Amino acid sequence: MQKRFQLLLCAAVMAWLALGGAVAAELKTYPLFPFCIDWHDAKKRDFAEQAVMLKELGYDGVGHIWLDKVQERLKTLDDAGLRLYQITMTVDVTPGKPAYDPRFKEVLALIKGRQVQFDLLMNGLKPSDASGDAHAVEVLREMSELARESGAQLLVYPHVDNWVERIEDAVRVADKVDRPNVGVMFNLCHWLRAEKSRDYRPVLKKAMPRLWAISINGADAQDPKPGWDRYIQPLGQGDFDLGEFLKTLKELGYKGPIGLQCFGIGGDTRDHLAKSMAAWKSLKLNLER
Repeated sequence: MQKRFQLLLCAAVMAWLALGGAVAAELKTYPLFPFCIDWHDAKKRDFAEQAVMLKELGYDGVGHIWLDKVQERLKTLDDAGLRLYQITMTVDVTPGKPAYDPRFKEVLALIKGRQVQFDLLMNGLKPSDASGDAHAVEVLREMSELARESGAQLLVYPHVDNWVERIEDAVRVADKVDRPNVGVMFNLCHWLRAEKSRDYRPVLKKAMPRLWAISINGADAQDPKPGWDRYIQPLGQGDFDLGEFLKTLKELGYKGPIGLQCFGIGGDTRDHLAKSMAAWKSLKLNLER
């Protein structure tokens, strides 16, 4: 009996190591991971170099964009003892068109047991057009069933100019899908661009039952000009009160992962990620008090 227990314990430890410590990472409250760090890095770091950098700076993992090179990303993160938190992909709700990349099934096999979230950018119709709900529900239920065995979650991701543009759209669709592995993500920069109101509390409260991830970044509260220079900045920059935003999340009971939006921030990625981590050490106190 003792030998059997030792063998089971050994197998459990090996499984933990194989997942790059994903089980331990899951127990952490408010893990912070950056995403969209690949395209604008002046140093053009590869995945292995990114993983080493993220480990040194104190991040918990990273978000991966699109379904390419997922296996390579996983290996580099496992080697660094970090976690893959999210994969972003597109879904097309245009009737008669293929709804999603067939590689989705292959990627699900790669990430099985890692509790990865898929951020779904939903395109194909005019923003907020509820006439597409019925077809979208069929598509998402199909994807939900495919993802069930892997342990992955599907998050409806609000994005400016997409069919799902607002967090209210995401919640409406996810509620209609009504599957335990389908939720929503709140994205600060897209909310700032899409909404005139700056009262986020009621929309966060309504989203809470399915709010399984958020993204933050430094930002100004208002920007009448197009583009993202003022709505996506390193943490610690901009006049939007992130501390109050995080306090609200805690009051509402949110305890999930926090993505750091880095799209469009140029220069050496290490520089702006270091600035954001320094600011995060103060900001996260709003979640701990």
